[in-house]
Amino acid sequence: MSVKSQLENALKDALRAGDDLRKRTLRMALAAIKQTEIDKGITLEDPGVMAILQKEIKTRRETIADAERANRSDLAAASQAEITYLESFLPQELTPQELEDLARQAIAESGATSAREMGQVMKLLMPRLQGRASGDAASQTVRRLLAG
Repeated sequence: MSVKSQLENALKDALRAGDDLRKRTLRMALAAIKQTEIDKGITLEDPGVMAILQKEIKTRRETIADAERANRSDLAAASQAEITYLESFLPQELTPQELEDLARQAIAESGATSAREMGQVMKLLMPRLQGRASGDAASQTVRRLLAG
């Protein structure tokens, strides 16, 4: 079953259960997916859907940071609950060691020796991650490995 189908089924379940948090979270995620499909004129497959879910999670993390600065713990807690729920639709995240191993492989394959060649490494690495690690974490790992 595709990730998008899982989201749609989860929305139906949330509607039946009357769970406002899950309902709101799923509707926002499905709306973002639908908007991207309309904008690009395509039907998204799992990698595209997972990328949108990661983007939604990143947005909510930024919301948490803003809410904490504004002393809005209620908003931060709600956003954290949304993140936890959205993450349940993504594959298990890579451990830092697994990410580092994949980054080392990509560096070896690209022959990169300096940070200037980071783009080549990222081009090889990102398809291998397939939603199991954020681009930020990957770029930090690659940058650290190329610097050291």
